[in-house]
Amino acid sequence: MSAHPSPDSPSRPAPAASPASPLPPVRYLALAGPTASGKTAAALAIAREHDVEIISVDSALVYCGMDIGTAKPSAAELASVPHHLINIRDPLQAYSAAQFVADANTLMADITARGKLPLLVGGTMMYFKALFDGIDPMPQADPAIRAVLEREALQLGWPALHAMLADVDPVTAARLNPADTQRIQRALEVYRISGQPLSAFHTPKIIATHAYNTGAGGQNEPLLISLEPLERAWLHQRIALRFDTMLAEHFLDEVKALRARGDLNPDLPSMRCVGYRQAWEALDGLWPLSELRDKGIFATRQLAKRQITWLRAMPQRQVVACDAPDAQQQVLALARTFVQAAP
Repeated sequence: MSAHPSPDSPSRPAPAASPASPLPPVRYLALAGPTASGKTAAALAIAREHDVEIISVDSALVYCGMDIGTAKPSAAELASVPHHLINIRDPLQAYSAAQFVADANTLMADITARGKLPLLVGGTMMYFKALFDGIDPMPQADPAIRAVLEREALQLGWPALHAMLADVDPVTAARLNPADTQRIQRALEVYRISGQPLSAFHTPKIIATHAYNTGAGGQNEPLLISLEPLERAWLHQRIALRFDTMLAEHFLDEVKALRARGDLNPDLPSMRCVGYRQAWEALDGLWPLSELRDKGIFATRQLAKRQITWLRAMPQRQVVACDAPDAQQQVLALARTFVQAAP
């Protein structure tokens, strides 16, 4: 595990994007994979061979002050190649898939205009899907409806609300754990505001800013490289090693510092990131600190499982076995072919 940057690291801020000004599709390379699959190392290897700028596709790396628990690239790694969409939000602020799509499209156009290749790297598959398939604007949060749902949860329990969601949106309910209270609440909120299931907003769309459908086909299409393990045990071992390294690097102190601010709470998207949620609960006394390692590793394994499930639903991906001895060489070979095929 490398050292981690401060919030003033060399990552570039997100640009101001205008949804009213559609951007032409651009050619880009994408590298996706579950947590601990080696994405950062592979991306930096690509950057050493090609003139790229990296766009982070990670809902946790957007937050300042959350460095250890997100395995954020080190200051040296961030300085070695331009990075974007890292350290662009305070943990008190939200960042949505729609915001990511707008920012990524604007960034890709800017990077292309500079004569460089956009390289999208990360594991937030909902962001990738929104970028590839397009996204409809979802209803804004409604405090009154959220308050009603919170009261219902107190009276009936979150499993009951998960069952309610299964009645009105079985597709979303099937992919959510009954303990994922934040997403269950949001899905029910969307349904009660709009009368439509959340899954209806995630169906494929062809839109003007659609970044995957270039309309030209062939060599103009982006390339999605997917790092997926042949053996889950290999990934599980790396996840455990990463979590142990985080703990050794004083991850718990990082969470304590975030709690000490006084304006954050465990229901915020930032504090619900894997690892942070478990640490917060331990510090709240919900269970002994001695269980943090096991609970954190288990939650990270579950995250990796969900990420792989999302990836397998993307038929356009080129799979590289991340546990193969020559995985990085395979990634570089795909990237070279893609770059050489540029029109």
